Amino acid sequence: MNISLGKYIKGDRVIWMVLLFLSMASILIVYSATGRLAYREAGGQTAHYMIRQAIFILLGFGVMAFLVNVIPVKFYSWIAPLLLMITIFALLAAIVQYKLTPSKPTPRSLDLGFLSFQPAELAKISLVMFVAKILARHQKSKDELKKAFVWIMGSSAVVCGLIFYGDISTSALIFGSIMVLMYIGRIPLRYLLLTMLAGLMLLAAIYFTADYLPSWAGRVHTFKERIDDFVYGDDDADEGTTQADYAKLAIYEGGFLGKKPGGSEVSNYMEAAYNDFIYAIIIEEYGIWGGFSVVFLFMVFLYRGVVIVRRSTRTYPAFLTAGLVLLPTFQAIINMSVSVGVAPVTGQPLPWISMGGTSMLFSAVSFGVILSVSHHNQKNKEVTEQPVMVNLPDEDQEL
Repeated sequence: MNISLGKYIKGDRVIWMVLLFLSMASILIVYSATGRLAYREAGGQTAHYMIRQAIFILLGFGVMAFLVNVIPVKFYSWIAPLLLMITIFALLAAIVQYKLTPSKPTPRSLDLGFLSFQPAELAKISLVMFVAKILARHQKSKDELKKAFVWIMGSSAVVCGLIFYGDISTSALIFGSIMVLMYIGRIPLRYLLLTMLAGLMLLAAIYFTADYLPSWAGRVHTFKERIDDFVYGDDDADEGTTQADYAKLAIYEGGFLGKKPGGSEVSNYMEAAYNDFIYAIIIEEYGIWGGFSVVFLFMVFLYRGVVIVRRSTRTYPAFLTAGLVLLPTFQAIINMSVSVGVAPVTGQPLPWISMGGTSMLFSAVSFGVILSVSHHNQKNKEVTEQPVMVNLPDEDQEL
């Protein structure tokens, strides 16, 4: 039976290629970076996590192929309000579960028994879908744009506020992406500047009052500690070498050419080598040029996202694509900035490269939606470029 994969690979082919290269990089670097974890959790089977990562990547490509071939773009506009309500419920449930389960370390994840996932990953998708819907419906006048701003700020405050309790960096990432999306959606700049000022004042207030807040006030103490460690350095001798220190060492050891695949030594001493600081391990093994290659791939992804937005003939697909492209791009920038020491530690993984489970599938949904919009644009272009058939009179046809 001859099965052609080409008929399922629809949408922007460049994005498909970028994801393929990122997938190969992910499998190789996860294999190198999980040695310590494998000996601690998998009986020394170093290929265990590489195979696991490969399986989730294949499932992710399956999700993307399903979305681009089966689900129409207008479906996302229809389901956006319902998905947002499910997100809010999941975020609340995760907090309640954390409060009722003493052994649960953070409120980031929701354990359903048969499945555990981070509701914040669902929030990235649902909130962008909802905001894109609001922006698309309120573009006709300044009054409508003002209404859109109120709706967006209300929904974003609820979602990002719930995430903020257990994951300040992810909350800031999502809110920042929504701010840029509102700018693209022609929300008046003065509204955005006032919102940014209010956000900065809130973060400053949390930083200066963190020492006086009780332990149940979320991760405000961790937030302050990470800012202090970044600005003043880590003076706590009891903690020894930090993850950020190991990341700098990995980059130094990598140099220009790197230690070649599988040559990482620093990863054997890092707890988050396969996740938050995986970019440092990439540079250790593949050198500065390997690091530049990852940056280049994400920049190509961003550029193709801009191309898809510009080719969209309707506002909702354009805003939807813009939001879903901004989130992984900003997250990648944050992760790489932390690894090279130019930003405080945030706990943000490198999209589609860091080891993940359900988070990979949520990322695949985002990429699948982007590819669906691209495929929709291509179909519209083919329709408009079809020649118009004109029925000529009989005498003209005879001529």
